Amino acid sequence: MTLEEVASYLKLKPQTIYTWAQEKKIPAAKIGKEWRFKKSIIDEWFLQHIDGKFDQVIEQWREKQQFDINN
Repeated sequence: MTLEEVASYLKLKPQTIYTWAQEKKIPAAKIGKEWRFKKSIIDEWFLQHIDGKFDQVIEQWREKQQFDINN
């Protein structure tokens, strides 16, 4: 994903994503002059930033995702 795509996906400003990428606050790879992001890694990063009281919901979601991949 491009920086702009991630910003749109997360409903944030591109400048925020750019700053986070530079500060290594969000997983990204710089290829040449452009930042690139892998959607599945962004999804996992996002889950890690959800309040701990939702751990059970997240775990159930992960189990379902694994089940769907294997079937």
